[in-house]
Amino acid sequence: MQPYSLAAFSAAPVARVRPRSALLASSDCNFRQRLNQTLTGLRWQVREVATGAEAWAEAHSSMPEAVIVDSWLPDLDLTEFLREFRASFPLVDVLTAVSVQSEAGPRSPHRQELLYAMRNSQETDTVAWNSAPSLTGSEMASITDLPKPPLAARSLPDAIASLAAVPTYSNPDDNASPAIRLVENSTRSPLISERLPELIGNHASMLEVSRRIRLVAARMTPVLIEGPTGSGKELVAEALHRLSNRSRKPFVAINCAAIPGDLLEAELFGHTRGAFTGAVHGRTGRIESADGGTLFLDEIGEMPLGLQSKLLRFVESGELQRVGDNETVKVDVRIVAATHRPLSKHAQEGTFRADLYYRLAVFLIRTPSLIEHAQDLPLLVEHFLRKMGRDEPVKSVDGGTMAKLAAHNWPGNVRELEHVLERAAILAGESTRITSEEIDFGLSVN
Repeated sequence: MQPYSLAAFSAAPVARVRPRSALLASSDCNFRQRLNQTLTGLRWQVREVATGAEAWAEAHSSMPEAVIVDSWLPDLDLTEFLREFRASFPLVDVLTAVSVQSEAGPRSPHRQELLYAMRNSQETDTVAWNSAPSLTGSEMASITDLPKPPLAARSLPDAIASLAAVPTYSNPDDNASPAIRLVENSTRSPLISERLPELIGNHASMLEVSRRIRLVAARMTPVLIEGPTGSGKELVAEALHRLSNRSRKPFVAINCAAIPGDLLEAELFGHTRGAFTGAVHGRTGRIESADGGTLFLDEIGEMPLGLQSKLLRFVESGELQRVGDNETVKVDVRIVAATHRPLSKHAQEGTFRADLYYRLAVFLIRTPSLIEHAQDLPLLVEHFLRKMGRDEPVKSVDGGTMAKLAAHNWPGNVRELEHVLERAAILAGESTRITSEEIDFGLSVN
């Protein structure tokens, strides 16, 4: 069986009564763009929608030959949607990320092209295809000849299978505390299929983060991300933006702890010329720069109380005043805030405005510390080594190195792990193997 390729499909003779049309339903615009590009190259007419309701309306108006649905929809239960859709559109070939329409159902005469496009999109490691389609025997025979992508771009099941050879270790001293003990994860949760690619880990706490992101991403609801330093709060904020209908607009991040309080107001709200000493030019603030998109307020707990009042007014009204200006400006932003502090406790104590807290914490997402999902350490090590190997040979770790990593308490969480591995890769020099001698925890205390 010859492998399918885009060139082979494109060169096929075109003799059709009506153009082939496909409908793509996914809240992930990156996925839609990639799949659209492949199908357009195969001479399909493609329409894109972001929700189940839009897919339903578009199918009524355009009657596509095939519909490709993401493994998750922001507004409808996927199983119920598919059941009702197939009943209402019995002649439409329906494919999803987690399964393919049964043999008894309608099948497009160009199903192979659709499967090729899905496989091609899967290999780009987009969110939608964390679970590969289940193919029939004949379909599998024609698709599996495609070259396998590198590990970093494989689907989640393939990546997990490749890590099966990585041994799991437990701390030899069971009484050591707080030591990480790697636990073998022999059973995979069904939620793994919905794990977001940027959130590495199959522990239940990490899968819950992905689940909550998917639930709220498409809404305007303010989100507060709580978690220890280095646990990936900004990755969560970026995922929320990427999966929202604001993904084509700016994602603007500001660390409230990194800017002195007297300058933070001008940085957020902007200022006019001459508003204060040194303001020789007017400047647009970060809030206004995020108009139409997402504003990420990192370490919101460090914001001065006085500035919190002004931020509260903006959150309530959507209007801001630049420093030194009497005019108000209407700005449309979705606010995502993050903190490593127990903000609810600070609100009760009066060190953080309670009214602002309740405005920001409409929906909470908690990022776990690394020690809470210790079993994900091999996956994280593999991920960071692959990431560092983009411009040089990929390094690996031996058993002693993994045991040493497993015995560490990781006060700096995932960020510390990345830095430790980067330092070790440099110390290893030309060698492709990182040994325990290269692992240096710096100022960390075990």
